[in-house]
Amino acid sequence: MNNIPIVKLGLIAVSRDCFVISLSERRRAAVTKACGDIYEAKITVENENDAREAVREAKEHGCNALVVLLGNFGPETPETLIAKYFDGPVMYAASAEETGDDLINGRGDAYCGMLNCSYNLGLRKIPAIIPEYPVGTDADIAAMIADFVPVARALIGLASLKVITFGPRPQDFFACNAPIKPLYDLGIEIQENSELDLLVAYREHNGDARAQAIVDDMAKELGVKGNAYPELLPRMAQFELTLLDWAEKNRGSREYVVFADKCWPAFPKEFGFEPCYVNSRLASKGIPVACEVDIYGALSEYIGTCVTGGAVTLLDINNTVPADMYEKEIKPKWDYKPCDTFMGFHCGNTPLCCLKDGAVKFQLIQNRLLENGGTPDFTRGTLEGDIASGDITFFRLQSTADTNLRAYIAQGEILPVATRSFGGIGIFAIPEMGRFYRHVLIAKHYPHHGAVAFGHVGKALHTIFKYLGVPDVAFNQPKGMLYKDENPFA
Repeated sequence: MNNIPIVKLGLIAVSRDCFVISLSERRRAAVTKACGDIYEAKITVENENDAREAVREAKEHGCNALVVLLGNFGPETPETLIAKYFDGPVMYAASAEETGDDLINGRGDAYCGMLNCSYNLGLRKIPAIIPEYPVGTDADIAAMIADFVPVARALIGLASLKVITFGPRPQDFFACNAPIKPLYDLGIEIQENSELDLLVAYREHNGDARAQAIVDDMAKELGVKGNAYPELLPRMAQFELTLLDWAEKNRGSREYVVFADKCWPAFPKEFGFEPCYVNSRLASKGIPVACEVDIYGALSEYIGTCVTGGAVTLLDINNTVPADMYEKEIKPKWDYKPCDTFMGFHCGNTPLCCLKDGAVKFQLIQNRLLENGGTPDFTRGTLEGDIASGDITFFRLQSTADTNLRAYIAQGEILPVATRSFGGIGIFAIPEMGRFYRHVLIAKHYPHHGAVAFGHVGKALHTIFKYLGVPDVAFNQPKGMLYKDENPFA
């Protein structure tokens, strides 16, 4: 994926001047060895000038994320200034004592020092990543660093992200429309365009010689079974070129780009196809294209892409699982209640790699609306199939109407149960989904779109959202843990 950052880690050790500096340096070397792919800064920070020099050294070696190691108690002012001087994400961790046979010169007191480090970061309002339990052996800290990498990748990406939109949201689909001011507060750029701008750009790509290579790639990807409308591929290839060229010409000072496009009702008739398959292909390349001009959906998808390093999707939290399907196909095999399950659906934007037997089809709902249910023509172009089973994380970062950020994260799975329906769709199971649906999604006015990451990545997402200063990060609370507004007598 060429639309997400490559994290280049640097490790800086700090030492309080009344402690033995070699203790920090020895522990730094041990963490470097345990971690492997990390640059070990040679400057050990004892004072403010050291902090500036260590940051300079790390930058000169291409580091875009830092780990600050308290090899002993650490100098609380200089060590926190590292994060101030460095223009990227910084994680702090502290070394545990190694042996009971060396608790005089070998005692570092970093357990205590981490408290002062945290206090000073708060005092100076410097954001930083502190693991859940930030003190450990070299192997423990290497594991913390491994957890830090996807978090750092997302934070670096967001710092240089532009969201490009085309068109306003369709009428009566205002649910995903939210103020964009919080995105500017996060340092994200927005470029809003008209559908007409996109149509003009699309027509300018008519006859582009590069399109044939994309047509060939689409045919290879879909295979004979999935390529139901081969005559449609040139139109869709032209559109893919249009979006990719627009991204290159309009990224400006930003390194990374995502899209939030209006895809109906005017789009299919004017362009001659539904954009879903193209959107799915860009998502598989690390360039999410959110449906229905869902800006926060595109942002959420991009965060998921950075965290997983793989394809993500955006789905409607759509419909219940019928009782007969639940009783026959779910209840005998899994310990889920009916209200723990639901179907996640969208017209056809989920990447082919995430589907079982995916194929290009037509949008049934739009066919009814725009072609009176007749033989499909311009409503063709969706990518449909049941979504592959496995672990998932359903999540979203969203602004409220009064420009406050909030987020939710819910881990669960897609069940290997045939949906017998249309679109890109799957049967999702999330523990205590019914209560989460009522007391988070409904109570906090979330829209119907949710981003889906393929894997359990709630830990990284929660860290990212808290780093970004999101005050309300909700999750699917287990039974017995009441939501704030939940009726205890229900």
